[in-house]
Amino acid sequence: MRVVGYFPQWGIYDRRYLLRDVHASGQAAKLTHLTYAFGELDARGQCVMTEEATGDAWADYQRRFSASESVDGQADQYEQPLAGNFNQLRKLKGRHRSLKVGVSFGGWNASCYFSNAALTPESRAAFAASVVSVYFDGDLPVLDGEPQGGPGAAAGIFDAIDFDWEWPGSDGNDHNVVRTEDRRNFTLLLAETRRQLDAFTERTGRAVEMSAYLPAAPARIRVGIEPEVFRHLDFGIVQGYDFNGDWDLTTNHAAQLYTPPGDPSPDGLSVDAGVVNYLELGVAPEQLLVGVPGFGRGWSGVPGGDGGLYQRAGGIAPGTWEPGDEDYKTLARRSGRRFRDEEHGTLWLYDGDEFWSYDDPRSIRRKAAYVRELGLGGMSLWSLDNDDSRASLVRAMHGGEGG
Repeated sequence: MRVVGYFPQWGIYDRRYLLRDVHASGQAAKLTHLTYAFGELDARGQCVMTEEATGDAWADYQRRFSASESVDGQADQYEQPLAGNFNQLRKLKGRHRSLKVGVSFGGWNASCYFSNAALTPESRAAFAASVVSVYFDGDLPVLDGEPQGGPGAAAGIFDAIDFDWEWPGSDGNDHNVVRTEDRRNFTLLLAETRRQLDAFTERTGRAVEMSAYLPAAPARIRVGIEPEVFRHLDFGIVQGYDFNGDWDLTTNHAAQLYTPPGDPSPDGLSVDAGVVNYLELGVAPEQLLVGVPGFGRGWSGVPGGDGGLYQRAGGIAPGTWEPGDEDYKTLARRSGRRFRDEEHGTLWLYDGDEFWSYDDPRSIRRKAAYVRELGLGGMSLWSLDNDDSRASLVRAMHGGEGG
């Protein structure tokens, strides 16, 4: 069973979450795949690292880590050709030989130009060529007067590419480019990327996997996802969270396994509903992974009926990093009463004012059992920095006790 964890590029700043922590916590020993988020596309839809880019080359491959910050306890040197997270990924792979490292493109904030990348045969070819050059041949530009980069500087680090387009053919972030032809073009983009990666494998002997994060909602699947995408993907991660959140002031479950009969949301989304949508399209169970959250969704000013569930909130609960969003490791320490619906696989916390829906190790073990029962391909966590120092969520995905 695949156990996938996303590592956010920006975690090294305010969150002070480093790849050293993936190793020290025991997460890396339990993962089959670590996916680095995110690579960047420019307005043409090509993978870029330039002075004009809004990405973060400093975090990716320029920042020098001290001995105490490093996976292997060795400090980076100023002149070395590769530093930053990429070098730490290389060190992590050295410690965990079976771990596959991937790079993801998209996410909520960086799916803006996927439609441009997928639009024409030329744009698809240019996207795939740019990804192969930067992430698989490892040709990094030398930027901002820093010594890092050069041809082949990052070669051998990445084993996979992940497409997190949110969402083809339907609304996501307000800044996204959306076209009605996205559905077909997404399939064609995957096909061209697969073709160029196969050529890379022929040239180098290094196999590359492809995955995608996919919507659970039937309407988004209908306008954005062709079953044919699974001819090109090794696996797809079915959306298993953000079913409800701060876009609606009625408290609800963010990541329920099954949809309770009283669910007031118009879509009634759940993990099972999303998985069944793909099984009914003829997708092989072993190609489907279940996405699980390392964070919770919260509301404030919540009346007390039914433990705060399905109540009209006064507002969005404050979070450490953004309103309505909080890490599992923080929620696990919060005071308040916890409620659990075993039948539908839900957990929530209510303290008399705030309502938080989240997953804990027990919830995730329940989902892991579901994955095994249906013969699915595994589980994926967004994101590793939300977990606690004992890797409780990752251990639960893997089948351990997890706290």
